[in-house]
Amino acid sequence: MLLEADGGPTAARRSPPDPDAEIVPGVRWGRPEWVPSAAFWADMVSRASEQSDGFVNRDGSLQEEVGFCLVGGYGITAEVNHAVHDRLMEAGVFVPGRRPAEGDLEALLLQPVLLGGRPVRYRFPHQRARRLAVALGMIEDDPPPTDDALAFRRHLMRIPGIGPKTASWITRNWLGSDEVAILDIHIIRAGLLIGLFDRSMRVPRDYEALERRFLEFCGALGARPSLLDAVMWRAMRNIGRGPV
Repeated sequence: MLLEADGGPTAARRSPPDPDAEIVPGVRWGRPEWVPSAAFWADMVSRASEQSDGFVNRDGSLQEEVGFCLVGGYGITAEVNHAVHDRLMEAGVFVPGRRPAEGDLEALLLQPVLLGGRPVRYRFPHQRARRLAVALGMIEDDPPPTDDALAFRRHLMRIPGIGPKTASWITRNWLGSDEVAILDIHIIRAGLLIGLFDRSMRVPRDYEALERRFLEFCGALGARPSLLDAVMWRAMRNIGRGPV
């Protein structure tokens, strides 16, 4: 069973496309057992749910969401991201109006977190403390508009350290928007493997062109981008790094 663009279930196709048929230019349908293929991703999305696989967060403050995305990213595992963010939450640094100082944030980031019973040090305490302090201040002084997802993303990209991927991450999580896509390394790898992305294209330079291709692919599958990128992220992370 496939999903409509709004995430609701639809009737299963009477007959699946031919495995060699292109559902978007350059991407063959394949079969569900071909890992990965368009048919594989359609099957994965059909088994997913917004509650367990979506990352939409409509609770808490925007400061919390920006903090989570800035603490995470390149070089930071999801487990460390969650543990460090939980510590910052407990310290109250994301309370609107708090405006934590860079030094206070750095002191919190320098403390190891416990993962699996062992202490783990956060990799970028100095850089991320500086970015967090600036970002939280800018959000207080000039909050982004919430009635337009693309304007919201552009506004966030004015904050030092927030590029198109991080801004898209915050936009998708906070607004639940399907107008943006989070193109991290796992999504790029998946796209390269199925021929969705041209190998000459790079992020952040070609982010919008890659995003258009991803959104076109989502439309062909009848899948919400906010759900498909979450499903792809989890699956590719579990598959592990391999040649593309």
